[in-house]
Amino acid sequence: MLFWYGHHGGAGWGWLAATVGMVLFWALVITVGILLFRALVRPGPSGGGGPGRYPGWHHEGPPPGASPTAEQILAERYARGEIEDEEYQRRLAVLRSSPGGPKQPDAPGP
Repeated sequence: MLFWYGHHGGAGWGWLAATVGMVLFWALVITVGILLFRALVRPGPSGGGGPGRYPGWHHEGPPPGASPTAEQILAERYARGEIEDEEYQRRLAVLRSSPGGPKQPDAPGP
């Protein structure tokens, strides 16, 4: 006999328990899947992850442990909007003209 059609105790709370149980089950399955994916994709203790580790992802910054150059710091400040275009160009020209600073790459001739 199907108990949910009759009045055999429980007053119809079984469907609520089944619904809550199903939602909790799928939440657990999704959480475990996400944690497993993150654990497999995370770089190892060396901090790098090889070239094929993250397909399509490229590391553009300085190598780990190296300090960024003055041009990189200036470019980051410009990208964050801390300095205006004119100030960025002026400071970049000063950096490239100073004897100890990075040199501007030679432009290819026509």
